[in-house]
Amino acid sequence: MPILTIRGLNKFWDTAHVVRDLELETREGEFIALLGPSGCGKSTTLRLIAGLEEASSGEILLDGRDIAALPSAKRGISMVFQSYALFPHLTVGENITFGLSVRGESRKVQAEKLARVAPLLGLQALLDRRPSQLSGGQQQRVALGRALIAESPICLLDEPLSNLDASLRAEMRNEIRSLQRRLGITMIFVTHDQTEAMSMADRVALLREGRIEQFDTPEMLYSRPASTFVARFIGAPAMNVIEAAVFDACGMNVPRSSLVGLRPEDLYPVERGLPGRVVQIEYFGADSILSVDLGVTQCAVRLQGRPSTEIGTTLHLGWDADAFHLFDAETGLRQDITVPQPKWTELQPA
Repeated sequence: MPILTIRGLNKFWDTAHVVRDLELETREGEFIALLGPSGCGKSTTLRLIAGLEEASSGEILLDGRDIAALPSAKRGISMVFQSYALFPHLTVGENITFGLSVRGESRKVQAEKLARVAPLLGLQALLDRRPSQLSGGQQQRVALGRALIAESPICLLDEPLSNLDASLRAEMRNEIRSLQRRLGITMIFVTHDQTEAMSMADRVALLREGRIEQFDTPEMLYSRPASTFVARFIGAPAMNVIEAAVFDACGMNVPRSSLVGLRPEDLYPVERGLPGRVVQIEYFGADSILSVDLGVTQCAVRLQGRPSTEIGTTLHLGWDADAFHLFDAETGLRQDITVPQPKWTELQPA
């Protein structure tokens, strides 16, 4: 049964339509990521759910109850902000229990709840410190503790890792995901970082210009992108999206109304295949990214280790049949049609 259902959600800023007929449904205990580029409407969507912004139209249902008209304090939803929003004059313990204090809960109840939450976040020894005495990761844990102590069924997180350095972000990704699984609460996490979304979420809603382009598992976003936008957004490097005419060079009859998608890691050298000239090689240790000029466009090829190929040489590329994606050239939407693949006897890794 869904715990949160969003139907026909819209938000206008004057004439700007920032959230467009958004539909979303989350299950209890699910970790959802709202992913997309800056300005796509993901943070606005989160703030509409939290009640920090008023929806122009649409329904927001929590356990079947429409909360769209309720003030934020009465929605039963907790939130972790990007800035952490800690009070500098309060201790860690006081920051965590601040919301309980405002709601009038007794000191005894606050202490009991704090005793349950602090060990989950490794904050027992820091309860008497001020935020200025904490590291960035510790401050992030305090902000998360303040959300968890409310015991709300849904916790919203607005890019809470963006202020941390790369190594600490990786550590906190694991901590937040592990904590969410242990507690079994529903989390909705806003991020512009596909690594965070793909590694943490059960499902990812990829937004584009206020609309959900695809709402699916990380595996499906990667293996069956619904559009060229998804194909190009998910993956590092992104999927190559190539004009159909390029494949004439290897004897393929690709419809001219289509674009072809091939991921860099799905391409490999063969004796006779799609020809291209290597124009750049980036070496990263475990693998290398080759830029290959196909004539009218370039494509990226990911190969293990350091390849023996040199810049300027011709490389023939092959791929497995299930790695070949087709998209409509006009709309960019996925086409589930089959194109016969070349029967190259040499279509094996060279």
